[in-house]
Amino acid sequence: MFQVTRNGENRIDLALSGKLDSHDMKALLDELSQTSEGIEHGRMLYRISAFEFPTLGAVAVELSRIPQLFRFVRRFERMAVVAHKEWLRKASEIEGSLIPGLTIKAFDPAQEEEAQAWLQH
Repeated sequence: MFQVTRNGENRIDLALSGKLDSHDMKALLDELSQTSEGIEHGRMLYRISAFEFPTLGAVAVELSRIPQLFRFVRRFERMAVVAHKEWLRKASEIEGSLIPGLTIKAFDPAQEEEAQAWLQH
């Protein structure tokens, strides 16, 4: 399950929980693309709870849409990832170091206020 919300002129909030299948992944990528239309120098608050690995079909959908994902990611400069699991926080920061122009910083759910403040800088 996911929820994508436009939160101001240059910010999106994404909440993700559970397992995504191919249908969910298509819907999520479409929603992210539409919701982020017109954003420049964007910020994203990405909350991950009750994470489960996506299905193989969902991964295939994501891979098939790499050009769309690159266009989406280029709209953003900062992403705060709020996740219960430490390995998700570490993985997101590693991913951020591999994407030029995007800084990803991870936070524990107890640090959400700090994540919100960091996004505003």
